[in-house]
Amino acid sequence: MVTSTNGLPIIVMLAALTGLAASPAAHAQSRTTHGDNLLIHRVQQEKGMNLPGRGLSMAQVERDYGAPLRKLTPRGGDTKKHPVINRWDYAKFIVYFEHNHVIHSVLNTPAGNNTNPAAVQ
Repeated sequence: MVTSTNGLPIIVMLAALTGLAASPAAHAQSRTTHGDNLLIHRVQQEKGMNLPGRGLSMAQVERDYGAPLRKLTPRGGDTKKHPVINRWDYAKFIVYFEHNHVIHSVLNTPAGNNTNPAAVQ
């Protein structure tokens, strides 16, 4: 039995000629939507802000950023796989805590349900 890889470049060339092998960049451009642009803009804004960093304690966040506008009722905690998650809302950002430490901070924007999270059940 004779095996050869000489035919592989021909297959690739044929696929390219028929449009079956479009570049990843072409696919990415065709999928770019307005929502993608908004997300990119939001991430760029967050980089320029002084948001609470991962690992800070609740006491450190309150000391450095002041009292939040509101502290939502903790969620989870029923098992080790579902730890207690707290959310504190500030005027310009939201801080999420796992137990007593920051796991994520995000801008408070109209995207999503940041204005009335209690309405989501």
